[in-house]
Amino acid sequence: MAAEATLPAEFAEEAGAGFRHTRYALGQIAIYAALVFWAFISLFPVYWTITTSMKVAKDVQLGHLIPFVDFQPNWLGWRSLGLSPDTIGNVSTVRSEFLQRFLNSVTTAVGASILAVLIGALAAYGLSRFQYKFLWMRNKDISFFFLSQLILPPVVLALPFLVLYRELALLDTSIGLTLLYTLTVLPIVIWIMKDQFDTIPTEIDEAAQVDGLGSWGTFFRIILPMALPGMVAAFILSLILCWNEYFFAALLTSTNAKTLPVMVASQTGSQGINWWSMAALSTSAIAPLVVVGIFLERYIIKGLTAGAVK
Repeated sequence: MAAEATLPAEFAEEAGAGFRHTRYALGQIAIYAALVFWAFISLFPVYWTITTSMKVAKDVQLGHLIPFVDFQPNWLGWRSLGLSPDTIGNVSTVRSEFLQRFLNSVTTAVGASILAVLIGALAAYGLSRFQYKFLWMRNKDISFFFLSQLILPPVVLALPFLVLYRELALLDTSIGLTLLYTLTVLPIVIWIMKDQFDTIPTEIDEAAQVDGLGSWGTFFRIILPMALPGMVAAFILSLILCWNEYFFAALLTSTNAKTLPVMVASQTGSQGINWWSMAALSTSAIAPLVVVGIFLERYIIKGLTAGAVK
């Protein structure tokens, strides 16, 4: 009789476990379905750009999407840049211009990102470890002041920078564009790095100073290596923002220092937009950022692991 009384309880427990397992599986399926759907929405513009670079005018106008099914891939867009397999070995004025614009983008974006990370790390460490007083402003006010610079529309700074750069002979120069890009991304770098330094206990600084290191030694030899994940994240974000910046590049450059976004926007003619050429240029502009993201992702994971060990 006792064994018979326990059977319903055992069945109820098994049924409850099966229900929980089913609910968990359905939840996982829903999560992965949402992620796949969001990945499709996010990556579709990239797919459209890559496929458009291999279309002719008819395929672009008809909206064909699937290669070898809706249309036969063509090198028209890449041929217009001198980057197709049949033109890569020939002399091309357009290809030379593209390579110059690509080099300008690399120089300004990488240079501005490195400068912003170096300066921003110093400013963020000071705001995280020391207490400042400037007039009525304290650390929180100073941090908010840096962050508030992102609220200012770039067009407001157009005329002042145009006049300033004309007086300093920095118009149409990569140096002038690099310095301006450094200023534009510096608030974001300070914001990211300050949060990173705030997570590092101050006891580590004190222990380093007890061992004989000064403030600079503590920062460069102890704290900065531990903040490597934040530095890499700030660098990648700055690189993306500088690489894609168009407004100031179009305003302050004319011939020598033009970047890829300006060249992409200029792919218009008397008969309309050359979608295949614009798509080929856009694909060329996207590819370096994808490679950088894949390459530096390893360093982010390595930095997180090293920080956990330390």
